[in-house]
Amino acid sequence: MAVLEKKLTSQQAIDLETRYGAQNYHPLPVVLTRGEGVFVWDVEGKQYYDFLSAYSAVNQGHCHPKIINALKLQAERLTLTSRAFYNDRLGHYEKYLTHYFGFDKVLPMNTGAEAVETAIKLARKWGYEKKGIHANQAKIVVCQNNFHGRTITIISASNDPIATENFGPFTPGIVSIRYNDLEALEDALKDNTIAAFLVEPIQGEAGVYVPDEHYIKDAYNLCKAHNVLFIADEVQTGIARTGKLLAVDHFGVKPDILILGKALSGGVIPVSAVLADDEVMEVIRPGNHGSTFGGNPLACAVATAALEVVEQEHLAENAERLGGIFRRHMQALVETTDLVRLVRGKGLLNAIVINDTEDSSTAWDMCMTLKENGLLAKPTHGNIIRFAPPLVMTEEQILDCVDIISQTVKTFKT
Repeated sequence: MAVLEKKLTSQQAIDLETRYGAQNYHPLPVVLTRGEGVFVWDVEGKQYYDFLSAYSAVNQGHCHPKIINALKLQAERLTLTSRAFYNDRLGHYEKYLTHYFGFDKVLPMNTGAEAVETAIKLARKWGYEKKGIHANQAKIVVCQNNFHGRTITIISASNDPIATENFGPFTPGIVSIRYNDLEALEDALKDNTIAAFLVEPIQGEAGVYVPDEHYIKDAYNLCKAHNVLFIADEVQTGIARTGKLLAVDHFGVKPDILILGKALSGGVIPVSAVLADDEVMEVIRPGNHGSTFGGNPLACAVATAALEVVEQEHLAENAERLGGIFRRHMQALVETTDLVRLVRGKGLLNAIVINDTEDSSTAWDMCMTLKENGLLAKPTHGNIIRFAPPLVMTEEQILDCVDIISQTVKTFKT
């Protein structure tokens, strides 16, 4: 018989996590218990606008009824078979997903980090079997200030000292260059052992850095000229977040390998995917790669429903329209206060840069005040606040949030 848990206060819930959980996060001190659409509620019943969307996993809004219904129906039928057997959901999902994004094949996984690892393995194997790179010599080019995940291989590609401290030795074969620097990329690609260039079309965790207009297109062309795979990590920027289905769509590029996660399930369960055409994906054969949960029936049902919501509710178009409204109002804020230095972003992935040092507490204090005023956001890299609400937000709601942010900022002194 299940033991009923007594209702906790926020402080009691925080104390439990502090006592029994590894301290690998520094959350804002708010304890959430329910979500619907663009809103979340804490255990005391206070309502907030969610302006983080679980790092863009909840693009379709919290607990979208279509996605939750798909979850319930499939959970009552079949949740997991492993890939030891076929199931009646995976093939339909794979067909739907590949047609949706325009690729020949998909390799289903669970988390974003797993998908990035999968893409790296796929690119290396392609490098040996298709490009002719000598065994154990293949390299992957990455960009500084990236965020691709937390596994050993992925942090081997990171220049964040907090992410890498005391986790070595690191995976070899990673070449790190400056983001948004075509000369650095062209120089790196002179090495004929380069198998792939792995890049975020917009660097989210780094503070929503949008590259120069021609960077992604020109980088793609450089990769083509050097027979190097172009890998787009769209775990955070994909699924309509930036105002188009994929961030690379802004730049007219179809990557050789596409990495998806987060909003692929609407934030309901972990679902990720690596997509590529046959010429790349055919190097993967039975036994080369796998996951017990990858491609499970529950994930297939949920992800299909999540993508249907994106299309049926025109979420990319909504993100594009509301993002323009948001940035115009934030730019007006930049022009009326010295405290906000600039605003940047695409669609509903945006950030403001606070006119203070990275080691200051101003951005954190501002987010604490935003919380008191009914809006949840989180600083990144010290003096940057990222704003990424669910894409189901309305114009009336975005204007309400703009007012909350503007009024909050104006309470701080420069």
